[in-house]
Amino acid sequence: MSGDRAREIDRGFLQSLAHLDVGRDVGRDVGGDVGREVEGDAAELLALFDAQARSRHLDFAARALQAEGAGFYTIASAGHEGNAAVAMALRPTDPALLHYRSGAFYVARAARVPGVDGVMDVLLGLVASRDEPISGGRHKVFGRRELAIGPQTSTIASHLPRAVGLAFAIGHGKKLGVASEAPEDAVVVCSFGDASLNHATAQGALNAASHASHRHVRLPLLFVCEDNGLGISVPSPEGWVKASLEARPGIRYFAADGCDAAEALAVAKEAAAYVRARRRPAVLHLSVVRLLGHAGSDVELAYRKAEDIRAGDARDPLRLTARRLAERGVSASVILDRYESARAEVGERAERARRSPRLESAEEIMAPLAPRTPDAVATEARRGVDFERRRRFWGDRLPEGEGPMTLAEAIRHTLGELLLKVPGMLIFGEDVGRKGGVYGVTRGLQAKASPARVFDTLLDETTILGLALGCAQHGLLPFPEIQYLAYLHNAEDQLRGEAATLSFFSRGQLRNPMVVRIASFAYQKGFGGHFHNDDAVAVLRDIPGLVVAAPSRPDDAAAMLHTLAAAGVVDGTVSVFLEPIALYHARDLYEPGDGRGCAPHRAVPEHVPIGEPRVQGEGRDLLLVSFANGARMCLRVARRLAAEGVHARVLDLRWLAPLPEEALLAHAEACGRVLIADETRRSGGVSEGVMAALLDGGFQGPVRRVTSLDSFVPLGPAADRVLLSEDAILAAARALIS
Repeated sequence: MSGDRAREIDRGFLQSLAHLDVGRDVGRDVGGDVGREVEGDAAELLALFDAQARSRHLDFAARALQAEGAGFYTIASAGHEGNAAVAMALRPTDPALLHYRSGAFYVARAARVPGVDGVMDVLLGLVASRDEPISGGRHKVFGRRELAIGPQTSTIASHLPRAVGLAFAIGHGKKLGVASEAPEDAVVVCSFGDASLNHATAQGALNAASHASHRHVRLPLLFVCEDNGLGISVPSPEGWVKASLEARPGIRYFAADGCDAAEALAVAKEAAAYVRARRRPAVLHLSVVRLLGHAGSDVELAYRKAEDIRAGDARDPLRLTARRLAERGVSASVILDRYESARAEVGERAERARRSPRLESAEEIMAPLAPRTPDAVATEARRGVDFERRRRFWGDRLPEGEGPMTLAEAIRHTLGELLLKVPGMLIFGEDVGRKGGVYGVTRGLQAKASPARVFDTLLDETTILGLALGCAQHGLLPFPEIQYLAYLHNAEDQLRGEAATLSFFSRGQLRNPMVVRIASFAYQKGFGGHFHNDDAVAVLRDIPGLVVAAPSRPDDAAAMLHTLAAAGVVDGTVSVFLEPIALYHARDLYEPGDGRGCAPHRAVPEHVPIGEPRVQGEGRDLLLVSFANGARMCLRVARRLAAEGVHARVLDLRWLAPLPEEALLAHAEACGRVLIADETRRSGGVSEGVMAALLDGGFQGPVRRVTSLDSFVPLGPAADRVLLSEDAILAAARALIS
């Protein structure tokens, strides 16, 4: 055991056992107001105490391991051990998304599942062992698939939107007939701290739950706010948490003293029963204390008074649980024996944990990041739907009989085919249902597939992505739509911190496949300004494992959507599909009326392997590299160059992550010169990655790039002054050739 505070808390508990006095009023003794008469079974309270004691000694062990250089995480659960009562009020099959002070919850749940050693699980996490059951040493998380506990990273409140989505999926999944590990009457529990309550992500999730309840949507979700009154060093205003949570319409409010095990258990059972029976959300407000500071390096005396720290020690949950046990006739010696037994158990397992293996190579670490099985994906992507089902869905006029389609039409009809092919597929977002999207891309799909599968959501991108996360974790395949690329940025952590990490931090045991559709890029002839013409994709390209697609043609868009859906089904892939707004309704390519911007729908799906570009032309004088709007510009530039005797080929990247590096190098070597035409910004744009790939690959020929400027896109004709243009590409090509 390391640290004076740990020894002080340990000693304080032992001294409290020596002075147990059942006759004294516990409520007045700890300076609180219990506020209700509580009863509880002694055996149940003893089991709860065992979980609390193990969690406490795990906190002590964390500090000892850290002091020896053998442990790497010391955010304690001390003072929050009342959450063991929540675990005991729920079933081990109820999905749990946990706060990082949930040691007692984890140990209590593990004790109810045969063959699971919760104490060893936590210790293996502390020492970053590859034998740890959920993340395999990649992060210190509470999690195990057999306990229905997924790994949660430390991003504040980022898991709350996922919890809303998971509860929605449990309530909604039966309509779709999709199998799930969670029972039909499951309750999702999601815990967080009082300071996290103020985060915009938490507020959005609570609002979404309230909104769903108001609309009578089934949402079996129990929020648990563990209120210790502090956000690291900043105190929560007295009464603020209660006022904020109690006022939520449609969310039933429960409150309990989380330091008093008997009261916490009684109220947690009441809250869980309400949610399970009513299928409506509730919040359990647990008043707790924070012992041992925020983390191992935290010095509480730098911002707290000594008397406040002592007052918190007096409300130590283990002391109060011991008092409740004494009231039920359990002797202090029995309590002491169980406490010391927990100490010995943790100590013995800590010795074993110290000797456990750790991750040793980059390959081993990254193995679960983004698994790829391209042959299986190709097979799934090419799988079609039988004629009769398609005829019933589309009516007498099948898509292949409608003639050449624009990009928007191709996307719409492909989404319809995927709804037929994948039973658990959902399409949702702002305005995608009845209206069919701002640009009409999803028009008519709700009527054909049903409002259960194509529906409108709140105007909140964080909620949209959180809904997708939860639905995907439940076994569905969501296609959430973000209305414009600029709207993604306030919700991007749902992709970075949640979606992309689940497979990584669960060793591939859990996954949340999805295809996020986003109306993207610029060139809307000046309409709408920056928020409707955003070209910033760097924030997506640097997310490990995320696939980023950007088609420039209707036939590519259709094939790439089939590929991404298949990758979601087969590999659990998380992907983003960037749809160029300016090309949605473009029919022509070179001159008005040529119709070369359209393509026919194919009844048998095509497949484009992830990371494979499209190459057009066989010229050997110059390679033009681009994507989306830029690919169209490059084709026109190549035609103009041909009239001047310069023969270029165009490489349409199609995939911005992963970049098609091998093909890029091969075609660069064949042509000898490379011009990258990048409609994103010069700094942080795609062209930087392309140039780096050429350099890393050893390409020796001249490489130039022409890009949009480092500016937001202004309104009206001024947009043409900062965006990549066809004339700029042509001028750069001529200069490079000369």
